Amino acid sequence: VLEGRRRRWRDPDLKTDGFGIDTCRSMVAVMDSDTTGKLGFEEFKYLWNNIKRWQAIYKQFDTDRSGTICSSELPGAFEAAGFHLNEHLYNMIIRRYSDESGNMDFDNFISCLVRLDAMFRAFKSLDKDGTGQIQVNIQEWLQLTMYS
Repeated sequence: VLEGRRRRWRDPDLKTDGFGIDTCRSMVAVMDSDTTGKLGFEEFKYLWNNIKRWQAIYKQFDTDRSGTICSSELPGAFEAAGFHLNEHLYNMIIRRYSDESGNMDFDNFISCLVRLDAMFRAFKSLDKDGTGQIQVNIQEWLQLTMYS
């Protein structure tokens, strides 16, 4: 389904021809909570609703309509999406998802937010007492990180 959506995704404001196949595979892997290799209806609906919301945020922060968001605007965009991170994490994200000039295109923005969302949800599911701390063994850690 994502592949079909990917082909039809054409938005001149975003300067994109759609999500790359690697981005689609990554989205499925990160959102596939039952590890079937496919998204169920609820998983897909959750992902699609987030993509639409994040698309609006991306357009809001791409003020010059270049099709990218510069590194200085990324913290505001991430906070608008509900992710409050420290400077060290922003720098890591910029190195991983931005080009050499520090600009992030829509494909990478969505890839990053999908992964962040999954990581936050996984953490919250393990933080049973709401302390902001979890303890995992090596098997749990590998399960959390391997498929995503």
